[in-house]
Amino acid sequence: MANADAKLAIITGAGQGIGEGIAHRLAKDGYSIAVADINDETAPKVAADLVAEGYQAKAYHVDVAHRDEVFALVDAAVSDFGDLAVYVNNAGIAFIDNFVDSKPEDVERLLDVNLRGTYWGIQAAGKQFKKQGNGGRIVNAASLAGYEASALQSAYSASKFAIRGLTQSAAKEFAKDKITVNAYNPGIVRTKMRDAIDKKTAAIKGKTIPEQQADCLSEIAIGREATPADVAEVVAWFVSPAAGYITGQSLQVDGGMRFH
Repeated sequence: MANADAKLAIITGAGQGIGEGIAHRLAKDGYSIAVADINDETAPKVAADLVAEGYQAKAYHVDVAHRDEVFALVDAAVSDFGDLAVYVNNAGIAFIDNFVDSKPEDVERLLDVNLRGTYWGIQAAGKQFKKQGNGGRIVNAASLAGYEASALQSAYSASKFAIRGLTQSAAKEFAKDKITVNAYNPGIVRTKMRDAIDKKTAAIKGKTIPEQQADCLSEIAIGREATPADVAEVVAWFVSPAAGYITGQSLQVDGGMRFH
């Protein structure tokens, strides 16, 4: 049953990691949460955890690489909870390999999820916001690798540079409709995906995993890795009234790894 008074936030890739952190953070601000993910085990668990804590939430299956699934997600969540307020394009994947050894299927899938998935999310959310006529907030997941490309992450870096471009283009187009579009750019966040990145990177470089992690930690000025909660606070700010005048921006959340 739709709740016309609810503030709906759709978060893709919300079944774990950063997306799960964003889901919990926005729930605290009174949003009903659409936990959207391709993983049919983790997403329902996150939604159940939120409901158990007294929040409104529901899991939705989506492969963001498919435009029709993204649009169906928006339709279903709006039907369940009422007007859309926030759409977070958080879903993303990564793989580690030398440039010349990167497999076509890995490159294509990454670009389908990270780049096209973000494009379809902006498109679907933008159309819904225009239909509602009350503005809205779109927040995209870029990366520190979208400011300074990373070795062994050629396709990933390219996708994140591109997402910054999509963010700026959409922000310019949607400003007249009171829709803001911004991006968060995490550095090293300890998640399952980061564990896999460290494992493969260490193997290619001939290092142990602790050595690889220590090398990365040495680049962080603040002296610790980020948590999903660190990133979620930035997203919460982007969708808050305090950031109503901010659009087209990509904010680094890297503890001082790079300065631009």
